[in-house]
Amino acid sequence: MGLVGVQENGGGEMGLVLGNKKNYRRMDSEPSDDVDDDALNLHHQQLERKRSIRKYVLACAVFASLNNVLLGYDVGVMSGAIIFIQEDLKITEVQEEVLVGILSIISLLGSLAGGRTSDIIGRKWTMAFAAVVFQIGAAIMTLAPSFEILMIGRILAGVGIGFGVMISPVYIAEISPTVDRGSLTSFPEIFINLGILLGYVSNYAFSGLSVHTNWRVMLAVGILPSVFIGVALFIIPESPRWLVMQNRVEEARSVLLKTIENEKEVDDRLSEIVAAAGISNGEKSEEKAVWRELLSPSPPVRRMLITGFGIQCFQQITGIDATVYYSPEIFKEAGIKNNSKLLAATVAVGVTKTAFILIATFLVDRVGRKPLLYVSTIGMTVCLLTLSLTLGLVGNGQLGIALVILCVCGNVAFFSVGMGPICWILTSEIFPLRLRAQASALGAVGNRVCSGLVAMSFLSLSRSITIAGIFFLFALFSVLSVLFAYKCVPETKGKSLEQIELLFQNHNEWQGSEVEMGDSEHLVQKA
Repeated sequence: MGLVGVQENGGGEMGLVLGNKKNYRRMDSEPSDDVDDDALNLHHQQLERKRSIRKYVLACAVFASLNNVLLGYDVGVMSGAIIFIQEDLKITEVQEEVLVGILSIISLLGSLAGGRTSDIIGRKWTMAFAAVVFQIGAAIMTLAPSFEILMIGRILAGVGIGFGVMISPVYIAEISPTVDRGSLTSFPEIFINLGILLGYVSNYAFSGLSVHTNWRVMLAVGILPSVFIGVALFIIPESPRWLVMQNRVEEARSVLLKTIENEKEVDDRLSEIVAAAGISNGEKSEEKAVWRELLSPSPPVRRMLITGFGIQCFQQITGIDATVYYSPEIFKEAGIKNNSKLLAATVAVGVTKTAFILIATFLVDRVGRKPLLYVSTIGMTVCLLTLSLTLGLVGNGQLGIALVILCVCGNVAFFSVGMGPICWILTSEIFPLRLRAQASALGAVGNRVCSGLVAMSFLSLSRSITIAGIFFLFALFSVLSVLFAYKCVPETKGKSLEQIELLFQNHNEWQGSEVEMGDSEHLVQKA
């Protein structure tokens, strides 16, 4: 073993002798910081790039979600505006139901057309088209002198909303890094809730104007969010997966470099996308026509359709849109009679719904989709059943009013924590690239049809079986949604879109063998 000693060099200065080799370092000299500085600079550059990418992806998700503000605002504002429209235009109860519910039914046309349109002109420009169509419809509604003209504007607005609701989660899922995809894909639901809250606030703020003016101002304010979408077109890129489908692979790579930190991961992800798109060496492989494959699906695609279409329908048949659209009617049934107090109570619902969707955004990529779904659907079931019993048995006293407000707020809170955002997250994640846009459109159609049927039948059913009876039915559907989540929804947390596709090749994994009911206990402990 060599010795470590101290030796004097020719200049009388002390140095270290390492082993048997006379390697010296001046004891009175400063150690070199060049290597440390280089490493520090490299680390700083990596952190800056990471922050820059995070901000860029976040901006893309925010701007892509702006169309969803339009849907939320329409849902929220119509709940209050309909009171004054009925008074101003003297419409009947049936016309009221049609006016409220027609938007959801008509939006399915936009959703159906949106899948094919986004495959032709791209995800980005489909969002722009949606905003333009909605603006035209909103302007017509604002100036409508009669019920018939109001319906024309409502139909156009519905088509625009159908396009926007379908394409936003698809675009965000396709542009997001795997680790953040769940949180970012929940942004459309966040913006729907923000729109609902803004609609409620608009109702309350403008309710003091004259009956002929207030509802027109309420509807006109809905045009403003779509203006910002024009700005967004200069910021957000096209979806890299759509670019690959168009055989524009180099453009797709440049987009991925802006959204993924590691260059090797960019190349790996690009290879996965190219393979998933059925493109090899620049040539498209022969595939069945998309709609033929959806209408005559293979077993894996059938499982995807059951999961995607099913979760979209359960989101609406558990009554969330009825709760939001007709919250003034529900509170009136509980005993609140004053219009200002009714609209103030709906603002509380909007605040609750928006606050809890933010909680979901924080948790969805940490605890997973299924635990949140279990907590959400079970909590909704309890709230819906309690609401039904309260309306049917407690009466119109202060206790009844307090319980009804608590149950309605509880229902929208549990909805926002799980069923609301995860419905759209799953639909945008589970389908293969070649089918994603059109299959997501099909799921959105199921969602809008169920929403429209619920909205257009609520008042009529309430006269037949009472509002309490309706919410008892919603509670039964909510029980079925718990079972559906258990049997048909696999866990997708932490997987790339291409890996999720493989989950459905295996029947056991599709049935949710990865996450059991007990996993929701971990969520309860974290919350």
